[in-house]
Amino acid sequence: MAAESTEIPIVSIVGESDTGKTTLIEKLIPELNRRGYRVATIKHDVHGFGIDHEGKDSWRHKQAGARVTVLSSPWQVAVVEDVEKDHEIAELRERYIGYVDIILTEGFKKNRHPKVEAFRADRKGDLICRGDVTLLAVAGDPPPAINVPCFSGNDVNGIVDLIENRFLQ
Repeated sequence: MAAESTEIPIVSIVGESDTGKTTLIEKLIPELNRRGYRVATIKHDVHGFGIDHEGKDSWRHKQAGARVTVLSSPWQVAVVEDVEKDHEIAELRERYIGYVDIILTEGFKKNRHPKVEAFRADRKGDLICRGDVTLLAVAGDPPPAINVPCFSGNDVNGIVDLIENRFLQ
């Protein structure tokens, strides 16, 4: 298990739509857990989302003027908070995430954190991170002329080995 640190490492899984980002994260989490690491995820959604549904108590609290509502049960906690801007990953880490060894993000294509790009050759286009110094590896189909490790999307052990060696030791 990684040593406690003031700054939890962040690795972003990026790629075009329908290239397997979510599937890759679904494979990485259990392998990281199996190796003893505690994992958090952050999913960015430029379109917004709703978990606070009309008529529910938490929705009524918001309608009454609450800026932050915490929903708590014996099994889960959720925070619904009004914000003035789209937060950077590091801001979200500092504000909401603790007690984990690594954070995997999805959907933050232009962040400054190390990235693994999910890539499918049958998609028209190139890597979105070609030339980006933060590109750590490519998962999926090997793109032409790239100077980072390329893994099959099913090579979970290889990808986790890379992440573990770079960020968790």
